[in-house]
Amino acid sequence: MKRFGLIGGMSWESTKEYYRLINERIRYLKGKHYSADCVLCSINFNEIESTIKKGEWERSNELLLEAATILKNSKAEFIAICSNTMHKCIPFIEEKINIPIVHIVDSTSNEIKRKGIRKALLLGTKFTMNEDFNKKRFEMNGINIIIPNEKEQEIIDAVIFDELCKGIINEESKKRYLDIIMKYCDLNTGVILGCTEIGLLIKKTDINIPVFDTTEIHAKEIAERGIL
Repeated sequence: MKRFGLIGGMSWESTKEYYRLINERIRYLKGKHYSADCVLCSINFNEIESTIKKGEWERSNELLLEAATILKNSKAEFIAICSNTMHKCIPFIEEKINIPIVHIVDSTSNEIKRKGIRKALLLGTKFTMNEDFNKKRFEMNGINIIIPNEKEQEIIDAVIFDELCKGIINEESKKRYLDIIMKYCDLNTGVILGCTEIGLLIKKTDINIPVFDTTEIHAKEIAERGIL
């Protein structure tokens, strides 16, 4: 078993899903009473949300570097960031400290390709949908990314921050998400739930197209690396 570190709290609603999914996967693979040897550094989401909205990425970089350093000093052999949007900070972290990081886009891209899909709709925070830090990485991994229009992005982003990050599950919001997904996707075009909270609202059973939940996929790879 390897000790690993999680940078969470962004939001804690999805971080608790990471913890559950990781431990369920380890128990499934190892049996007995096995569970994760992990250290969690949970960041105050109110401060993170503020830096995102204000575009204060230098502060975001500092917060995540501090968390990564705490995890490395706790003898973690690798770390993972439990947030799609905050993967923007990875290049800064990698410049400052030497510790492997399990990248959510690489994990998800491998699963998409395993399913024979090469094109997918990316849902996430407005920042994730518009900026290139994750989109380009998907494309480098051979996945053609499409994004919703500006009005649809506003809807998706508002539901994430105003509802899902607060643990609110709204059926009307779910319908609006599904309408957006159906507009762009078919059996050959999947949808990436590219915010770790979206999987709280949209399930694979909700729609008859390939659904790629980044939280679920990322947690699975973290668990599997943790038992090597």
